[in-house]
Parts: sequence; C-alpha cells; structure tokens
Amino acid sequence: MNEEEILEILQEAGAIKKGHFQLTSGLHAETYYQCAAALESPRLTERMGDEIARLYTGKPIDLVVSPALGGIILGFATALALDVRFIWAERAQGAMTFRRGFCVNPGERVLVVEDVVTTGGSVAEVIELVERSGGEVVGAACLMNRGGRELVSDHDLKSLVTVATVAFDPKECPMCAAGNAIESPGSRRN
Repeated sequence: MNEEEILEILQEAGAIKKGHFQLTSGLHAETYYQCAAALESPRLTERMGDEIARLYTGKPIDLVVSPALGGIILGFATALALDVRFIWAERAQGAMTFRRGFCVNPGERVLVVEDVVTTGGSVAEVIELVERSGGEVVGAACLMNRGGRELVSDHDLKSLVTVATVAFDPKECPMCAAGNAIESPGSRRN
C-alpha cells in the first residue's frame, strides 16, 4: 500500500476527523487522526502490520514493543508479520513501564511500533525503557507521522503515512479564541 491508498482507507474508515481537538501532546489542532477506527478491521490491520514489517526487511528483530494503548493492535500485527514476540509498555504513575510479567531480555533487538506519532513522546519513553532493560532498539515505526519527525531519541522513525498537522499552543489557538468547543480524544485523557 502506498501513502495515498492508506489515507483513502483512513478517510473511508472515519479515522480523519475535522473540528477542534486537544492532542495527547496538549497542542490543539483542526484535524484529528483516530487510526483506531481503521484498526477495527483485523484484515486491514494485518496488512498495515505487514507494511511496517517490510520497512525492516533484512534487519534482525527479536521483539516488537508498543506503547499502550494506541500502539498495541498495530504492534501485534507487526510482530505477527515478523514472526517475533510482542509486548507492550503502559503508564503507571505517569511513566511507561512493563507490567503483566513483560520484560525485554538483555541483547534483544527491538522494534518500537506506535499507531500515531506527533511529538514522539510516548515512543521516546518506550525506547528509553527498552534500553534501560538491556534491549537494543533497531528502529521505531508508526502508521501515521503527523508531527514530521524523522528521529525519536536518535532513532530513525519510519512511517506508512506522513501528514502535515497544523497544531497550536493552547494560548495561541484561533479555535479557542473563536470560542469553539474542544474535544479531547487522546489516549491520556480518555
């Protein structure tokens, strides 16, 4: 699948929304990408996982790790395509951690997979957690890069789709100034 095909699929799935949104990063935007709407389809999710796995053809990977909650489904699909183990990190007391008995074994080569990246904050936290655990991060990937990032924590960020998202500091948001109601669909608030 190419970027245009993926964007069309996301549009058809209702994953591209217009309005006034507070992003997980705290910034405000007129467009919100809710990739979970597209990930409702197991076959489509499997195809996207296959596409992410193709980005790493020839790279040795032992484990896929995703931040909860958004990255879990896509991370699993990518691990399935790579035929490797899969775990996720989740927030506990405000910090990413491994729970449920999950761990990274020393020396394991890890691919970090997220659904949507804006600032790269969650991916960076997972990369740090993996490295503290003794794993070797071989890359980071996402379905959608809406922040234009090329690197996260000195690791290349590969994406299936890159979109330009205009985001505003809440103090400078024209939608706030106009009195428009705001939605907060981000995973840290709902």
